[in-house]
Amino acid sequence: MSFPKQVFLTCGSICAVSAYPLATYGNGEVTKAALAGGIIATLNILAGYAAIQYSVGRSMNTFMKFVLGGMGVRLAAMAGVLVLLTMVFGFHPAALVASLGVFYVAYLVLEIFFIQKKLGMRQDG
Repeated sequence: MSFPKQVFLTCGSICAVSAYPLATYGNGEVTKAALAGGIIATLNILAGYAAIQYSVGRSMNTFMKFVLGGMGVRLAAMAGVLVLLTMVFGFHPAALVASLGVFYVAYLVLEIFFIQKKLGMRQDG
């Protein structure tokens, strides 16, 4: 299964599991923040996927710059978006950060396995 399909399957699974608790216990503000966290994490992982795809087949130095350096840039961008959403647009901070954390951890596991697979393919052939 391709990496983007894995991402969207994971996203759908997290959304399905969280739909009932959000509908039952959350209000519109919490739901909006939870959705924003999921969107931010999904965009982040897709940017990471693009960096990995671009850097595979290049030198190890280029690979590390794009993957690790890109991770730093992506984390800084997410922090900026979090500040913007909470301080300027008044999103519910706990729901936003919790949602981002859940999606981020799930996607990080996928990204680590994807990098491992890509590096294994690179070393094999």
